[in-house]
Amino acid sequence: MKKLVAEFIGTLWLVLGGCGSAVLAAGFPELGIGFVGVALAFGLTVITMAYAIGHISGCHLNPAVSIGLWVGGRFDGKELVPYIIAQVLGGIAGAGILYVIASGQPGFELGGFAANGYGEHSPGGYSMMAALVCELVMTFIFLFVILGSTYTKAPGGFAGVAIGLCLTLIHLISIPVTNTSVNPARSTSQALFVGDWALGELWLFWAAPIAGAVLAGLVYKALSPEIVE
Repeated sequence: MKKLVAEFIGTLWLVLGGCGSAVLAAGFPELGIGFVGVALAFGLTVITMAYAIGHISGCHLNPAVSIGLWVGGRFDGKELVPYIIAQVLGGIAGAGILYVIASGQPGFELGGFAANGYGEHSPGGYSMMAALVCELVMTFIFLFVILGSTYTKAPGGFAGVAIGLCLTLIHLISIPVTNTSVNPARSTSQALFVGDWALGELWLFWAAPIAGAVLAGLVYKALSPEIVE
């Protein structure tokens, strides 16, 4: 239960910090942080939580990460479903807090609410195929870095930094394409509030990240096997 509470809080922070920076700060007329700031915010949420809860739950914060670690032999399958449930609920709670804060502004309009999308709902108008490939490849690289930086023979103490910076780079690349998911819990949390098109396109932001994570788990396991005992 301690692990699940940690995952809940960690995913809440990822959504509130990352999506919150996009909704509350990115478009601010004078002090707007832009998409570079949003990318950095997502990375910072992971770095901060890696050192806060990494020793408790492993700081997955993402169903695709949990699945990828399981496929890679680094996570016990018995914990997989509870972790995913905790992550999704934490993401929803983070989005709920963000909604309460954002809606306190006069003239508030929900808009896209930092939801993920493709086609006309892609920030750059990218197609469904482009979004699918982008999410799959970005999640593959994300899991590859996670598996490598947390390997027993990797330099100790730096995994959180490597993973957070990797997520920042992923956002710098893919925000124009899909608004960046690589995380089904993050996508679900925002889609539930936006509804309509966001829920209709949510399947891609589960399928592509999970496929990329599974592939990364298989590849890294073949390269550097490390099995949970």
